[in-house]
Amino acid sequence: MGKLFKNYLNGSPIFCCSSCKTHLSLHEQLISKAFQGRHGTAYLFGECVNISVGPSEDRNLTTGMHIVADIYCIDCCELLGWKYEFAKEESQKYKVGKFILEKAKIKKEN
Repeated sequence: MGKLFKNYLNGSPIFCCSSCKTHLSLHEQLISKAFQGRHGTAYLFGECVNISVGPSEDRNLTTGMHIVADIYCIDCCELLGWKYEFAKEESQKYKVGKFILEKAKIKKEN
């Protein structure tokens, strides 16, 4: 395995992986706190760094059928949430290309 290259974010506050503190997103990228993940509350972000994206799959979520891909921390491989790849309903298309991070899997640091 090669050397791991991480992006370090500048700004405050920063959302990090709760397991290894790898930077994931800036507070300014937070779009909504009103989402539901697999394990409770989840947040919608516009951009995330230091993640790997799994294979795409159809998933029936609260708001209907979507094509999503699970996202993982590149350092500790913790499952963090998912990326919206396609929304079948017109009203849900604003989510495409955005990321869900589960509150239980992230930590906010100043």
